[in-house]
Amino acid sequence: MNKNELVRAIANKAGITLKDASIALEGFIGAVTDGLKAGEKIQISGFGTFEIKEKPARDGFNPKTGEKIKIDASKIPAFKFGKAYKDSF
Repeated sequence: MNKNELVRAIANKAGITLKDASIALEGFIGAVTDGLKAGEKIQISGFGTFEIKEKPARDGFNPKTGEKIKIDASKIPAFKFGKAYKDSF
């Protein structure tokens, strides 16, 4: 499902126009993005949790040359499905 299909599905489920569904989806994405940038954890009961995970610095290698390299620490967005949602499958 791509973004347009998701907007259409939201509009059908909520009984709203495609324009309103698109605005709602953009608002949701923006709110989650802003919350994660602020270091917040976003929990949606019965669905899951968005959060920032920290990956520590580590040693790696260049697969092309085999040379050892240092990989810097980084932060990545992550999503973990809630138990109730996982159990629904």
